[in-house]
Amino acid sequence: MYVEWAAKLPHVIAWRSTVPPGCPPTRILPDGCMDLIWHDGAVFIAGPDTTAQLGTAPAGSRFFALRFAVGTGPGVLGIPADEFTDQQVPLDAVCPATEQRRLSEAADPLAALEDFARSRWQEPDPAMVAVAAGARAGRPVGAIADRCGLSPRHLQRKCRSTFGYGPKTLARILRLQTAVALARSGRPFADVSVSAGYADQAHLSRDVKALAGVPLRELVA
Repeated sequence: MYVEWAAKLPHVIAWRSTVPPGCPPTRILPDGCMDLIWHDGAVFIAGPDTTAQLGTAPAGSRFFALRFAVGTGPGVLGIPADEFTDQQVPLDAVCPATEQRRLSEAADPLAALEDFARSRWQEPDPAMVAVAAGARAGRPVGAIADRCGLSPRHLQRKCRSTFGYGPKTLARILRLQTAVALARSGRPFADVSVSAGYADQAHLSRDVKALAGVPLRELVA
């Protein structure tokens, strides 16, 4: 069973999950976010993914986590996002082992994770918030750079440290999220391709398969 809700911190979603018996692997789509996860006493950071990951865990496994919105995680964790891209990193790789132990042994893991994040909280860079908004809106990279007052080279460097990858990859991932949400709401795929900003339905199909690993129809099903 998976449940999520708005955390007490801005730009953060709290979630918990218990793996039921016979649960198949979970396909986790890239979303530009970073998660701080407690899993049966182990605490780790799930970095921003470039392609879908398959999550597997034994029945009865418990997860408590915070999902930091696009560009928010690095400020809290104090490490550039691209050092976590496509990786799961133990928390004690970036903070003292005593902090890891405190979270690992917490009676209320989610409250402990929120306390940890609150003590290190930093508001995201407004320029990077604007970059994410531009990428989500499908604006060209050059236009995003101009709007934020950044050179293309500086934009590329800032995006990698903030989001874990460059602006073009970020735009593809955010567009995927939009497309999947529209398709799951029952919109015809032809409408999804237009609304999400793809050139045509074939472009939608290719991009979803490349990022998610399976066709859009399978994701919706």
